[in-house]
Amino acid sequence: MPRSTPGPSVKDPEMYESLRDDGASKEKAARISNAAANSSRSAVGRRGGQSGDYEDWTKDELVGRARELDIRGRSTMSKSELISALRSH
Repeated sequence: MPRSTPGPSVKDPEMYESLRDDGASKEKAARISNAAANSSRSAVGRRGGQSGDYEDWTKDELVGRARELDIRGRSTMSKSELISALRSH
């Protein structure tokens, strides 16, 4: 089955497809590939890794991050469910 193109808003389709193949969501893949196109791929990689592990966050902090990302059902999720939802977003 042939893939459809990601659309005109994606500035680096090759990186977008690679991220999607690795399991990233459409939104996350587009965000990362567009950031790489605006600067450079190596600069985008250097920016990451500034926050701690989700396991070290409080549940309130996880809910706040889930709110920022508009994850549905966050108010009824347990801490482990929030972590899983955030990682798969």
